[in-house]
Amino acid sequence: MSTGEMMSWWVSASALYVMLAVILFSLLNYFKGDSLCRWLSALQQFSSTKPAVKLEEVKKQLFVGLGRERSHDPLLRERGAIRILEIGVGTGSNFTYYPPDSRLVVVDPNPNFARYYHAHKERFSHIRCERVITATGERMDMVPDNSVDAVVMTLVLCTIDDPGRILQQIIRVLVPGGKFYFFEHIREFDGERHRLRQKLQDLLTTTGIAPYFLEGCCLNKDMLPAIGAAGFSKVSAERFYAPIDNFVYQLVKPCLRGVAEK
Repeated sequence: MSTGEMMSWWVSASALYVMLAVILFSLLNYFKGDSLCRWLSALQQFSSTKPAVKLEEVKKQLFVGLGRERSHDPLLRERGAIRILEIGVGTGSNFTYYPPDSRLVVVDPNPNFARYYHAHKERFSHIRCERVITATGERMDMVPDNSVDAVVMTLVLCTIDDPGRILQQIIRVLVPGGKFYFFEHIREFDGERHRLRQKLQDLLTTTGIAPYFLEGCCLNKDMLPAIGAAGFSKVSAERFYAPIDNFVYQLVKPCLRGVAEK
């Protein structure tokens, strides 16, 4: 391909990306408000179908290690229990993977979580919620140093402007030897095979479309370098593709999961 042909291809591809972004922005703006609420409800309904079940199996494999942790607290260790801090719990979708008699500290900016938990606590009978803190992970200074055996965070770092700050908080609250369990969608990591996905992730993020409509979510972040540089004694992680084929989830198919030890 000549230089002129390459330039023509680049201009055509860029125009296509811009046109797709404009169309998508227009559609999303139309659906905003009550219509958007109905659209999100439909997505939540879809999340209980087969693709999400496959994804939950991936999370289940990640959280197996929680059952092998031993608490730093002598009283909890005697009971075979551990203290877990979860940042950004949402509706508690990770709770089902927590070991019996887990002691839970919740940090979430949503002030409605405490009411939700108490209304559905029969679903979480294996968990004792010790404290619900309405705050972001970057501002959880009220959690004491060296006080939790494990920190869990899933699909949260994509919304964080300063991941280094929240990672330092995580290290601070973990006991020596405590573990940080993480699962995130990330920027496409194979630009040769999936260049279009990578470009669309960048476009929808840099134009502000994805953060605007997805509560601050950025599609083109890769958190592994920040986690590796945060100061953990050991990081075990992998980038992988989520086992979901439905087109709805293609932009978040590249994922990262792992465990970091203080």
